[in-house]
Amino acid sequence: MKTSKLGLDQKKIESARQIAKNIADEVQDFVNQYTTVAVERSLCRLLGIDGVNSNDIPLPNVVIDQIQENKSLSEGILFFLGNAILETGLNPQQIAEKIANEDFNICKLPIRDKASIEKAIMPYVNASVEKIKKNVAIRNEYLSRLGEGSKPYIYVIVATGNIYEDAIQAQAAARQGADIIAVIRTTGQSLLDYVPYGATTEGFGGTFATQENFKIMRAALDEVGEEVGRYIRLCNYCSGLCMPEIAAMGAIERLDVMLNDALYGILFRDINQQRTIVDQYFSRVINGFAGVIINTGEDNYLTTADAYEQAHTVLASDLINEQLALLAGMPEEQMGLGHAFEMDPEMENGFLYELAQAQMTREIFPKAPLKYMPPTKFMTGNIFKGHIQNALFNVVSIWTQQGIQLLGMLTEAIHTPFISDRYLAIENAKYVFNNLKNIGDEVEFKENGIIQKRAQEVLNNAHALLSEIDKVGLFDALEKGLFADTKRSKTGGKGLAGVVQKSENYFNPFIEIMKGGNK
Repeated sequence: MKTSKLGLDQKKIESARQIAKNIADEVQDFVNQYTTVAVERSLCRLLGIDGVNSNDIPLPNVVIDQIQENKSLSEGILFFLGNAILETGLNPQQIAEKIANEDFNICKLPIRDKASIEKAIMPYVNASVEKIKKNVAIRNEYLSRLGEGSKPYIYVIVATGNIYEDAIQAQAAARQGADIIAVIRTTGQSLLDYVPYGATTEGFGGTFATQENFKIMRAALDEVGEEVGRYIRLCNYCSGLCMPEIAAMGAIERLDVMLNDALYGILFRDINQQRTIVDQYFSRVINGFAGVIINTGEDNYLTTADAYEQAHTVLASDLINEQLALLAGMPEEQMGLGHAFEMDPEMENGFLYELAQAQMTREIFPKAPLKYMPPTKFMTGNIFKGHIQNALFNVVSIWTQQGIQLLGMLTEAIHTPFISDRYLAIENAKYVFNNLKNIGDEVEFKENGIIQKRAQEVLNNAHALLSEIDKVGLFDALEKGLFADTKRSKTGGKGLAGVVQKSENYFNPFIEIMKGGNK
């Protein structure tokens, strides 16, 4: 990185990053000892187990529920599947179907030696890894042949509830100039401890994240990508109680971007701390290997807390998210760390503070495709003012070289965007991006001026907050409400019953293989 335009203290940045690493290392020591029902279901999916039983319960749930009922989840699904393969000669899908038909109990079979069990499962592990590698190669071929939009990537949402209508709207957005299409997930899905099956045509506030829906949207974007002559990236959500499971589905169906945050589910969905911390690790191992850009959710902090007073919590969380992602083997180039343009528009010099914070984030994370979120908290029914707020947001984004730009809609406070709203948002962004293309290279900031002082203040406060978290540990910090003015108990929230300590028999070869990178 060149010399800081903001006069940031590089030693202070290095110190903050080291403290974040200490916090992440302590968290990882905990993660390494535990697994969850979601991690084990994701392993089922990676091995090809799919479908539902006669009661429409997904087969990964059926299999893991049986093991949990036998109080044996600590051994891990791969231990039991490998053993069942040796005993029955069946493949994982066939074994799952037999469990669904109540033909046998996978935990009651005679147990072979561990070495033989591991050997039996490896062909299925390797086949899964090769499938994901093939998807990475397909994406790279598209990018090489068609290319893609320049950064900031223009990112827009579809949220009709009907995947087929979403596909039509997504193709329209791509023709209008969008680079990333995010299919907003239906309200409350993050709290379901299973992934619905098949294509869905009803949803409130969004569309169900299912593997079939991923497949339908992937095909639609590949089709329109050929038409417009650039690769269109697909985004969905692997946050919530099924975080690693949906990450696995995304890898299988070639998604490109996934919402994935170490703390979001804890803070904003009251999912148990321990459950989320374990789940986020394996989900990021999968995303990293599959070439998926993750988006973290720090922008949400500023919808519950004041954007001026609490800006440092965003930076502190970005630094922790970065270190946890590195521990999962994810390269910095795939870390879409989040922040947002959420200053009260009535605040004097609010634009200067926003510019300072965005430039600060860019300088501290030079390789990351930063995800910048639009004004939402202070949007009103005045669509003309809203369009101007979005234009100022676009100015900051191009000025500070953000990576991913979720476009604001002039009707943000009124309804789910129409196709015409999306068109106006894309037109606004392209106009600003083109006219201010190199402003960041041309303009420097006044020494000890408002912008420099603001950035330095946020960095100092973030460093102090990280030091406080380091003293007590991340779990206790969350209990104290140090993020987003929200307190979360270590033993409270949803999903704790799905966390178990690993036994000596536990193994998961996907972690070592995937962290080795996509070679």
